Amino acid sequence: MYLVQILLPLTDDTGSRFESAAYGRVRKELSDRFGGITSFTRAPAEGMWKEGGHVSRDDLVVFEVMARDIDRPWWERYRADLEQRFVQETIVVRAIRVEML
Repeated sequence: MYLVQILLPLTDDTGSRFESAAYGRVRKELSDRFGGITSFTRAPAEGMWKEGGHVSRDDLVVFEVMARDIDRPWWERYRADLEQRFVQETIVVRAIRVEML
């Protein structure tokens, strides 16, 4: 079993917040495909990374789904689609193997 996390930006490069419908669409797509979803949208997470000589930051919302297997081609296509929708060079999608207790 895998826990798949998708980290989406709260705002675009100009600082404008994305419409709530954009996140609603992601929620519906993932819920329909995986049968459920957890979304952390009330208290944004803060992402920071260093590029060259300066530090960049984003406020993020996190979506999580549980999957029995990882369909890499599907996830690669979905990530590319999210990158276009949210106008991002890269969106982090990570899978963590989990053991259900």
